[in-house]
Amino acid sequence: MLKYRVPGGNDYWDEKCRCRIFPKIPLALQDAQRTIKLVRSKVTELNLNPRKIGVIGFSAGGYLVAQTSNIVASAYAPVDAVDKLSSRPDFAIALYPGHLCRAGALEPSIRVTKDTPPTFLLQAWDDPVDPICNSTLYARALNQAGVPAEVHLFAKGGHAFGLREKEHPLAAWPSLVENWLKETGVL
Repeated sequence: MLKYRVPGGNDYWDEKCRCRIFPKIPLALQDAQRTIKLVRSKVTELNLNPRKIGVIGFSAGGYLVAQTSNIVASAYAPVDAVDKLSSRPDFAIALYPGHLCRAGALEPSIRVTKDTPPTFLLQAWDDPVDPICNSTLYARALNQAGVPAEVHLFAKGGHAFGLREKEHPLAAWPSLVENWLKETGVL
């Protein structure tokens, strides 16, 4: 689990100036890239498959998932030999991602290519924090680039739903992710 630098570690809306702030140093992206590289450097020690290292993020973390999936050039100067390793995840899971939808278009810094990892997206239509367009625009970009993706949109669930009672349809999301990971060969 990565606890990345916030607030101001990524672009954000500032109520004081009523404007979007783009930090010169993308702290959250740096933290995510370094973490993926560190995990790759310890695959033997941790008994991991180096081709099955992925990311999962919720809300703003879903945006960080999209960043790490599409911005593979290092966002920081190399520190040691670990930084020679790739920070590109092998799979990505974004639940109720935010900040991807900008005025009806995909955030311009997110440039999806055929090299973007397979992605799982999940969101609720009634999310009052991050509109559904965050998932639908990203899914469209993934599709256009030929990137395998699985998308689940639930009628209800709001934002930050986490784990729900068994009777709520959204409660199925952990099983959906598990099945997708099996289908893609990660598990």
